[in-house]
Amino acid sequence: MPYAEGRTYYDADSHLMETQEWMLKYADPDIRKELRPLYLGGAGKLVEGAIARIEGRRDSAEAQSLAEERLMQNKGWLALGATDPQERKRALDLLGFHKQLVFSTFAPTHFEGLENQIVYGGVLAHNRAISDFCAHDKRLIGVGYVPLYDAEMALGSVTQALKLGCGAILVPSYPPKGKSPSHPDYFPIWALLQEARVPFMLHVGGGGNPLNRSFNNNGKPPTTDFIGGGENIRSKDYMVLHNPPEAFLSVMVLDGIFERFPRLMAGCIEQGAMWVVPWLKRLDLCQQMFAKTEPALKELPMPASDYVRRQIRFTPFPTEPVGWMIENAGEELFLFSSDYPHPEGGRDPLRRFEASMSGVGQRAKTRFYSENFAAMMSLDA
Repeated sequence: MPYAEGRTYYDADSHLMETQEWMLKYADPDIRKELRPLYLGGAGKLVEGAIARIEGRRDSAEAQSLAEERLMQNKGWLALGATDPQERKRALDLLGFHKQLVFSTFAPTHFEGLENQIVYGGVLAHNRAISDFCAHDKRLIGVGYVPLYDAEMALGSVTQALKLGCGAILVPSYPPKGKSPSHPDYFPIWALLQEARVPFMLHVGGGGNPLNRSFNNNGKPPTTDFIGGGENIRSKDYMVLHNPPEAFLSVMVLDGIFERFPRLMAGCIEQGAMWVVPWLKRLDLCQQMFAKTEPALKELPMPASDYVRRQIRFTPFPTEPVGWMIENAGEELFLFSSDYPHPEGGRDPLRRFEASMSGVGQRAKTRFYSENFAAMMSLDA
């Protein structure tokens, strides 16, 4: 019996767990020698032992059976299908999800911050690797990665990613080196994605650290994240996670990108969604308040919030009151996600989501679990 059953489930957030060599073998030789070693933070010391256990269970029916029994308990590299695409097929069978977006976890640390030629060579290697991982099962949708440092090189990378079969493109939510993502230099990228019916994605971590590190220097013992380190989400990080994507998406709405490209879709992933409720109100107020001094706002034919409802989707955390959010913002905005196999997704996200939607009708639940994802991904196009 699969974990999820009884309806169609599209999972808007999952990951693979990289090994040191996962991406490097897909890099062109001249780029490979320029890339950094993979940075795994505090989790690095766990990887070697986890990989050995994964290798061992390939030849052990008992170990494989135990991994399947612990489908929702094992996290990180030990999870079923975290590193092996064939195992991932079995994991999807047991999860019961009909589609699943797949993001990398650490891979951009190979090349982030290097010269543009190396960065975009690393991007190509990343997108080859994730496309190959997902090619073994049509339920898997690989998310390519393309930073916007250089508009022309980024356009070439998006073109390559689409040819490789990436079904979505992750872009960082911090502004690309001195230009807004709404700058005309980026119009060809948004036009290409619109034409291809492929959404762009914003994901946690893509905006850098939105919390000034000084706030952690509070005279108390250091706090840890879910996996015992300090690199991931902690309490104060949670409070400001939404700031980078909120700024990015506000700019895209108010500068008319979604008006210019009315079929361009976007996903805001693993950054919570409760903030969306007041944000929609503030967007409309902003549009009204500044229309006199910023004539471009007056030229938008729709309320700013209507562009969000038409073209952007968001993944709530399982701990958020999704029923309240649907009631106050609408049933077309939110997406189911598991974050498999990351620990932040928890051991039973479905139970938590269901508990938060106790008063929600079946139509709204269907939209949450599948139809909003289908709209974002243009599955019916």
